[in-house]
Amino acid sequence: MNSLQYTAPTADLDARVTRFGLRVAAGLSERSAELPADVSERLRFAREQALARAQAARAARTATAPASTVVAQGGGSLALGGGRRERGLWARALSLLPLALLLAGLLLAQRGQFHRELVAAAEVDTALLSDSLPPAAFRDPGFAEFLRDSQE
Repeated sequence: MNSLQYTAPTADLDARVTRFGLRVAAGLSERSAELPADVSERLRFAREQALARAQAARAARTATAPASTVVAQGGGSLALGGGRRERGLWARALSLLPLALLLAGLLLAQRGQFHRELVAAAEVDTALLSDSLPPAAFRDPGFAEFLRDSQE
């Protein structure tokens, strides 16, 4: 199976966590003088445990994979949908929906254009048939020139 693993750089993350920890520690240190002795002792113990856990987690993270490690295997492919091979009937139908809408739009546009041309030809035929001129007049080149000049 092809896989691509990328481990984000942790130096920046560690620096931000350290800054946050220092700010929290400074805020707690300001208020520690007002606390009773038993609460101070519990907080000290909790701090020591938190530091031990953080050091263990940091050691485990650096032992498993060094920072900025990139493992890549060739022959991979990029696929939308998470690379799943099997898709249901609805997923297939929805993937064909944009194509169907495009074809429907093109057919409607073609039909509208055909209808406009048909209406224009019908108007010309109606004008010719309802006119009082004989059909032979339309074959006369001089009359055709007269019609073009009168329309301008």
